[in-house]
Amino acid sequence: MQKQSIASLLSANAYPGRGIIVGLSPDGSKAVAAYFIMGRSENSRNRVFRAEGEDVMIYPYDESKVEDPSLIIYAPVRDVKDALIVTNGDQTDTIRDFLKKGDSFENALRTRGFEPDKPNYTPRISALMHFDGCYWYQMSILKCADGQGTKCNRFTFDLAPVPGLGHFIHTYVGDGNPLPSFEGEPEQVDILDSIDAYTDCLWQNLNGNNKISLFVRYIDLKTGKADTRIVNKHQ
Repeated sequence: MQKQSIASLLSANAYPGRGIIVGLSPDGSKAVAAYFIMGRSENSRNRVFRAEGEDVMIYPYDESKVEDPSLIIYAPVRDVKDALIVTNGDQTDTIRDFLKKGDSFENALRTRGFEPDKPNYTPRISALMHFDGCYWYQMSILKCADGQGTKCNRFTFDLAPVPGLGHFIHTYVGDGNPLPSFEGEPEQVDILDSIDAYTDCLWQNLNGNNKISLFVRYIDLKTGKADTRIVNKHQ
């Protein structure tokens, strides 16, 4: 698979939905994670990211407009000992709870399925960054298998960090009704050395009508120091 420009991929897709990027900076010194959300409905667009320590939470921007909080309010980022979890749903907490008791990323996700938002059956996408001795990461997607919401396919990828390379997984191929689910293995995309340049690249190339919030974190692999950027459409 060829490495692609993340700017080109995002600018050419009006609705990738929610997306996770995990990788390594070009100089090989920093682990990189990014997560963005988009929305088409008023309920989906009524959201902001807020940092809570090393974790990130999603909250409604205007609480009076919340229709169904179950699929829009969750912790997309959780910092656990020697690991960072990034997901598009409340499976973040499922993964955290399994890790805390010594269990695995894969076993945690065997207890979960795609989202029950018929007819889209939005995939659950997840990433786990490991910092226990050496840096490596896993990504997962849980997808509807039969189009009827009764069967789930679970795919997990163990990925080796390569300088300047990110792996990108998102919920939808593009816009549609119903929304077409992501297909294949995580896409290979470029990463920049500067967190500010990368944050700007991602935010500027997400569709202006549909983008809602963006999180980016660079973690120094020698010191463990983390730099985080959060951008919200609703400031």
